[in-house]
Amino acid sequence: MAHPSSTRQDRLLEQLRPHLRALPESVADDELLVERLAGAKLALLGEASHGTHEFYAERAWLTQRLIRDHGFNAVVVEADWPDAWRVNRYVRWRSDDRGAEQALSGFERFPTWMWRNTVVRDFVEWLREHNHALPPSQQCGFYGMDLYSLYSSIRAVLDYLDRADPEAAQRARSRYACFDHYGEDSQAYGYAASFGMKSSCEDEVIQQLREMNRRSAEMFAASGEDRADLFFAQQNARLVRNAEEYYRTMFHGRVSSWNLRDSHMVETLQALEKHLENLHGHVRMAVWAHNSHLGDASATEMGDIGEWNVGQLARDRWGDDAMLVGFSTHSGTVTAASEWDAAAERKRVRPGLPGSYEDLFHQVGEARFWLPLKGNAALRDLLQEKMLQRAIGVIYQPRTERQSHYFHTRLPAQFDAMIHIDHTRALEPLVREPLWHAGEAAETYPSGL
Repeated sequence: MAHPSSTRQDRLLEQLRPHLRALPESVADDELLVERLAGAKLALLGEASHGTHEFYAERAWLTQRLIRDHGFNAVVVEADWPDAWRVNRYVRWRSDDRGAEQALSGFERFPTWMWRNTVVRDFVEWLREHNHALPPSQQCGFYGMDLYSLYSSIRAVLDYLDRADPEAAQRARSRYACFDHYGEDSQAYGYAASFGMKSSCEDEVIQQLREMNRRSAEMFAASGEDRADLFFAQQNARLVRNAEEYYRTMFHGRVSSWNLRDSHMVETLQALEKHLENLHGHVRMAVWAHNSHLGDASATEMGDIGEWNVGQLARDRWGDDAMLVGFSTHSGTVTAASEWDAAAERKRVRPGLPGSYEDLFHQVGEARFWLPLKGNAALRDLLQEKMLQRAIGVIYQPRTERQSHYFHTRLPAQFDAMIHIDHTRALEPLVREPLWHAGEAAETYPSGL
């Protein structure tokens, strides 16, 4: 007699198969998916890891279609604002960098492979060529929305003011001097300020942001190039203000610091929307980040503990104008580290655990497909119960995979579409990584995990 769980799984697979849409060789050639993304103002394109080639490549090809054929004019990535702005200058032909690899070399903080890899390099070169024959008002930019660049953002504000207003630069330098005692160690500042060992710099960064906001309002009628430079500096001042609070809260629990970080990302999207609409009259954005940021947190265990994220806030802010797309894989290899700030390795990805979406999708028997979840009542009912979903960040710990990399989610409420590529390979870093180039890391898995 068949086991009841096996019977349920067989029934689920049978009912799921009619909803699958097989993918062509490039996901960008699937006209229905492109049409749905093209109808949105924000196409939020996720990834189930920070180190899978196919997630990056398919996302890049989709974004090229949206830029070339549907008027998308901003790519916003889970990266630091100053480093991405250097790339933005390169793709807009305003840079002295001699190639995409040099433009990406500003990404020096761990994990360098997340943006310094062969896929992003090729996309950046494509974007530069796409922009070449276009006037500035029709070019597509490249922007970062993360908030880890506290000290480099301080330098960017000061550099701008040194050129634009030396007297204002002196005031800013005096305010930001509050951070001088920490050796450019953001976490050291956060620890000292959060536990009362030193006074916080909260008042100073707020004052500086207010001054930059006043400057922006006064220069509203400035030329496009001057306004872009001011906007870059203003966003750096906003980042410093939010990063100061982030590093103070990170020692008091994950929920508050996570929420601050994702709120900052959405603030950046809103600021970009306003800036680009004022400059060009319209804006449509492709957003690249991890599934854990772009899938609606309210449908997951994250929401159960009080976390929100970009996907949830984007739905609140933009409604149906935000299209949330996730990626998944069952097995293969991934670029990841074994611990924070460690070397990149090419690690084997364990097959999806029983009871996970990864395992369910593998058993479908299709190598590449996507599920149109939005507005699909049958799929919503079929997948209404929470199942496990894998998330690999910059660290992958297969020995504790269930505890470290899985959480429960209701997929139809989390994403509007899910792309599954059953077997994938590791993203190739541009920076020489001896362990990565040595080959696939061997793993000996203990049983019962």
